[in-house]
Formats: sequence, C-alpha cells, structure tokens
Amino acid sequence: MTPGDVGGATPAVLADLASLAAALDGVVPARTESNLLIGTWNLRAFADLTAKWEAAPSDSPKRDWRAVACIAEVISRFDVVAVQEVRRDTTALRFLLARLGTNWRAITSDVTQGDAGNGERLTFLYESTRIQPSGLVGEIVLPPAAQGPVLQFARTPYAAGFTRGSVGFTRGSVGFTLTTVHVMWGTTQTDRLPEITAFAQWMRAWADEPKDLNENLLVLGDFNLDRIGNPLYEAFVSTGLWPPTELNNVPRTVFDNDTSTHFYDQIAWFSKDTGASLLHGLTYQGKAGTFDFIPHAFAGHTRLDVSWRISDHYPLWIEFQL
Repeated sequence: MTPGDVGGATPAVLADLASLAAALDGVVPARTESNLLIGTWNLRAFADLTAKWEAAPSDSPKRDWRAVACIAEVISRFDVVAVQEVRRDTTALRFLLARLGTNWRAITSDVTQGDAGNGERLTFLYESTRIQPSGLVGEIVLPPAAQGPVLQFARTPYAAGFTRGSVGFTRGSVGFTLTTVHVMWGTTQTDRLPEITAFAQWMRAWADEPKDLNENLLVLGDFNLDRIGNPLYEAFVSTGLWPPTELNNVPRTVFDNDTSTHFYDQIAWFSKDTGASLLHGLTYQGKAGTFDFIPHAFAGHTRLDVSWRISDHYPLWIEFQL
C-alpha cells in the first residue's frame, strides 16, 4: 500500500477519515509560517497490526489499517508528536509512517528491558519540512547516590532536540527540546511518586545548566497524574514545571466522565516564580487542548473496542507562535 492509498477501503473507512478531517479542522489550528504545533499521545499497546482494512471478530490484534489510518489523520495535523506505548514490535509504527507520507520521520528509543518496562519504547514523529532534528538525542539516567546505584526509571525518559524551520522559512529558526516519559503505574499512587519527583528534579537541574543543550525544554507524555493538588501533581510542579491552564479540565481518556476524570497526560515547561515563561522565541497564546475521536470513528463499536483499535487516551496538543 502506498502512503495515503485507500484502495479497497470500505465506505465505513472513508466515512471515518472524512469525519475526522472535518472535526480536526474545527479543533486544531492550521499550520502557518509563524506557528509550531506539538502533540503527545499514548497509543495503547502500539505494536502489531492486522493487515487488512477491517479486522474480523476472530482477528488479533484488533488494530487494523482502518485504525492506523485514523491515527495518522490526527497526527498529520501537528509538526511533532511524542508517542508513548510503542512496543518492541514496530509493525504498526512502520505502517503509520507510511500512511503519514514521505515528509514524516521518526526518532525512537530502544525498548526498556525488564518487566516494569513493559516492552515499551518512546517515539517522536515529526514533519520534516517544518521540523528538523538538532542533533541532540538522549535517555535520562539518574546519577549514583553516595551510597551506590539508584533505582532507575521503569521506562527510561527520552529527549530529542529539534529546530522549527521550513523550506523557504523567512523568520529564522527556533530550537527546542522535548522530553517524553511514560511513568510507571504501580500498585498505588505512592509507587509513582519517586519517578515523578526524580523526573522533575532532573529536568530542573538540566534547565539550570549554563551553556548546555537545554534551549526551550518542554516535557510531555503520560505522567499518570490523578488530579490537580494531589501529591503526584505537586511533585510534578515542584521544580517550576507548569502545564497550561487550558489543559486543566480536558479529558485524558475515552473512559473519562463526570464522575471519573484523569490528569495522566501533560505538556509543560518551566516558568519563573512570577509565572513568566522561561521559553525564548516560543510564545504561548492560550491555544491547547485535546481531540475526541470517539464520535468520528468506528461507529457501532464500544469505547473499549475503540481503545484497542485507536487508543484509550486522547491526544493532547499545544500551539506556540514563533
């Protein structure tokens, strides 16, 4: 199948893609010469793929070409997207890249070994006519303590530097560094606290290093936070990381409702005590949100069904002006 090819697609597939495209037009800002669109999305167990447009009830996995085409329709609206839960098997990832087209590239980590790592890797997808890698790529490893080695992250956070520019770009370039993470779930909230605390402290120390490759640090991913004001959230913001208020009340998962809400996924950057942003050359003007794909794909399927095809998480996005 060639990128963008819908040969053999059923009317249901074409209807999904048309509905998603129309809905995205009303939610996500259009690309302009002066903006930067960043997304983050936990794609549930993103691994193997059933190689046909619509998986049969007996097929496994349930994720098929239709599902990945829907995912690509969403991701295509952004300049760069951090993806969590990409597994060792990269069949779906490779199909997603083909679906996005020849201008799209991936930077991905290796798989974190061990049971806690869950066979996962962290991935950045970016549109190469608007975003270029700066050359910085790395994984966050905690330094040893005085008493010896320390417990590392269950799934190693992954950082990559980028430059916003384009062919014929006339406004100069702006560098930024994205660090993505999928914090361990654990048995209780207390299990997550050490990772969130260590991550926030490590990022603050990196931000404060003089003459380092730390221009415009942003963090994004699935932090498994529960709500504003609880110990996990307080640990997350304790070193000056702040998510935009526009993301405070948006749903994170397809199962969120009035009685059950989550705060798992975040996009944040460092600010001064006064609230002034420490970003340079990137201006946030209050445009951020999520995208609810449920009304626009896989009609007649339950939310649980769709969670295994597209995801149980909604994507988050944010727009900066250069």
